[in-house]
Amino acid sequence: MFLPVNVIGLWLDGVFLYNGVNVYFYTMNDSGTIPMYNVINSSEDDMDTIFYLFDEAINYQKKKGYELWPQFSRAMILNEINNKQHWKIMEGNRIVAVLSVLYNDPVIWGVERDAEPAVYLHRIAINPEDKGKGMMKFIKHWAENHARAIGKKYLRMDTWGNNINLRQYYIDCGFEYIGQQQLVVEEGMQPHYGGLVLSLFQNEVG
Repeated sequence: MFLPVNVIGLWLDGVFLYNGVNVYFYTMNDSGTIPMYNVINSSEDDMDTIFYLFDEAINYQKKKGYELWPQFSRAMILNEINNKQHWKIMEGNRIVAVLSVLYNDPVIWGVERDAEPAVYLHRIAINPEDKGKGMMKFIKHWAENHARAIGKKYLRMDTWGNNINLRQYYIDCGFEYIGQQQLVVEEGMQPHYGGLVLSLFQNEVG
């Protein structure tokens, strides 16, 4: 079945296309338009690669002296995969990055703001081979276009509240910093959330 393709955004020398299912990024060269990155849902077959990238992210955090990610539950990530909330960025057959894309996040953003139409980014892990290539800026542009394509108003993200360098990195990548949030420990909360201070970012896209 042919799916109509719509141009939903431009970035650098490329174009974001949406076919009603996935958002693709194409770039230009002398021979015309070629696919650069394909952003699609992860599958259970990707679990080992996903957790390899998580481990590499933790190694990087240790090297930089940052607060460390916890060891995420495989059951949690598998649940995200089954609910089409986990995505991978492909360059050909190679996974460049993975991320969780949620559509509700009341634990961090509160019930009132959670009622607003938004996309929430979590657990972004970039392949070490692709660091320094502007991948975070690409993810930001892709996520804005994804949010716009499915009728959301905001793109939201959070990170460690005490990490000034990381906060500035995300600002430099185009995320708008809107303040900090102290999480209150509540029953049923993921253990790694308890009592955290987080920096919040919000970009209006619609």
